[in-house]
Amino acid sequence: MRILIAEDDAVSRRVLEATLVKWGFEVTTTTNGTEAWQVLVAEGAPKLAILDWMMPEIDGLEICRRIRQRPGAGPLHIILLTARGRKEDVIAGLQAGADDYVTKPFDHEELRARVQVGVRLVELQSMLADRVVELEEAIARVRQLRGLLPICSYCKKVRDDKNYWQQVEQYVSTHADVKFSHGICPDCYREVVEPQLDAAQRAGDAEPDPRKKLG
Repeated sequence: MRILIAEDDAVSRRVLEATLVKWGFEVTTTTNGTEAWQVLVAEGAPKLAILDWMMPEIDGLEICRRIRQRPGAGPLHIILLTARGRKEDVIAGLQAGADDYVTKPFDHEELRARVQVGVRLVELQSMLADRVVELEEAIARVRQLRGLLPICSYCKKVRDDKNYWQQVEQYVSTHADVKFSHGICPDCYREVVEPQLDAAQRAGDAEPDPRKKLG
């Protein structure tokens, strides 16, 4: 997973980058809020960001507000990096849209734990987003079966949008994720199958006995 680091302090930025790379992450670094914002709104943006609260041009808090107000934004886990450890500051950061926070100077193991939580949440959000897309596609396929569907009064074939007549099961299989197994309903068995069986039995009874011919 790629992680964005937005930190104007060169030493802190290099320490963060080296630490994350050591843990196996791909890292993109920026030195101010404007650069960070441009990375986050670009196509293929990182899904996890570590933002310094106090940065030139746009601070971390404002980036949180903007990204949460952006329509259609995908999953993004934001960890706010700050030297402010007061309860009021933590609340302000979370209310602005941050998912988590780490106070400076940060503890490496604490940071690692919080990053791992962020990775799990992003993966879960991405999985749920994929499921929503699959559900919407399934609903769209079901909606194709709604409306007026012409059907032949004799052979029971149906006509599709291209004026092509086909069996009902073929039409439904094309427009929905279903498979058919064939059977005989009680009415058809009584009205169709039983008369055929009776006729076959009568025909068998009517055949001459070959032994009589030999006699």
